[in-house]
Amino acid sequence: MKSSSFLPFHRPLFGLVLLAASLRAQTPPAEIPAVPLPAVVQEITASNPELKFYEAEIAVAKARQRGAALRSDPELSLDVGRKRVRDMTGTLAGSGTAWSVSVTQIFEWPGRLALRKAIANSQVDLAELGLNRFQNALTGRARTLAYTLHAANAKANAVREVADRFAALKETFLARDPAGMTPLLETRVIEAGELALQRRATEAELAVQAALIELNQLRGAAMDAPLRIATPVLKLNEAPANAALMAAARENNFDYRMKRLEVEQQGFEVRLARNERYPAVSASPFYSQEKAGGERQSIVGIGLSVPLPVTQRTRSAVDVAEARRRQAEVAVIVAQRELDREVLTAAHAFATKLAETRRWAPESVTKFQEAAALSDRHYRLGAVPIATYVELQNSYLDAVEALLSTQREALEAGLKLQQLTGLNFNPVEITP
Repeated sequence: MKSSSFLPFHRPLFGLVLLAASLRAQTPPAEIPAVPLPAVVQEITASNPELKFYEAEIAVAKARQRGAALRSDPELSLDVGRKRVRDMTGTLAGSGTAWSVSVTQIFEWPGRLALRKAIANSQVDLAELGLNRFQNALTGRARTLAYTLHAANAKANAVREVADRFAALKETFLARDPAGMTPLLETRVIEAGELALQRRATEAELAVQAALIELNQLRGAAMDAPLRIATPVLKLNEAPANAALMAAARENNFDYRMKRLEVEQQGFEVRLARNERYPAVSASPFYSQEKAGGERQSIVGIGLSVPLPVTQRTRSAVDVAEARRRQAEVAVIVAQRELDREVLTAAHAFATKLAETRRWAPESVTKFQEAAALSDRHYRLGAVPIATYVELQNSYLDAVEALLSTQREALEAGLKLQQLTGLNFNPVEITP
């Protein structure tokens, strides 16, 4: 048998090929049961570890809410000492114990506790909005990532199919003696195509592993836990008109609602700072007793204390609160502009991707796959030229990649539009 020449050996590419082969050996797709995409999303939204962080944040805010409505605790003071009595000549007339006890209670200016409670209520609302925003974003990310894993597996399967076809064809060519220039050149074309496909297969396998790792993190599962998504069916629905989307976003968007809540909270902060310019009154009922020289003296009374506003500290607090409120108002205006821009951009992207997916016939990929397999059989019979064969194989892979990418981008755009507006118009229906 004559020795055949091969393309130059490429070490980095060979390493990537070995890595992809090892990944395939660890998790054979055929041995992993398929899980419906909605089931994966439901598992993530129910058991994601990060949910506990937001739940704890709500618990903290509610604990502060309970404490904000309570008065400060009274303060108990006890003084004990020794008393000595001397006469006019300086002679010690007697000595004894002197002690006093008092209870001090601070009385806030009217309305101050109510303002603090209102601020605490705003903190609870902000914490609950944060949880809702995270849950909404988590659901969208889970759906997108689960479909990404399915798409990466589908693309990897298609690449492996064509790569195996090229490898088998190359082995057939190398097993026979190429007679003439044309068979030799066709062999080199097949070898070059096989190397390119092996690289695409490696990239597809790495994409599968990246999506699987992130998805397992969201599930709270082991990083290397195997998972295969059942082939989903996507149905894209029309979005409402832009005016309705923008109006719904201003009413329901989590980030925008948080900005408005912050303005409301800063208003309470300003009112509280103004209220704190009036001093709190401390009342201290007390009882004292002194014994010396055979005499006992008892005193019962009440003491009042009020801080003297001789500095500008309270005025500075009002100025700071006013400045924070103005900042919050500007932040709302900026957030509204950004929200309008994001909604219109997402609506345009979703409409574009929706139109693009509707141009695809349901059986387009199947037709390309059948044509690629048909060209392989007829090329072996000599009925199809090498250029047509290679073009059909690449066209099949390009069609699979284009369709999966378009569907994923449409899914992302639709879910983002739903997150921005809060409208449950179900832009993308997913069924296993």
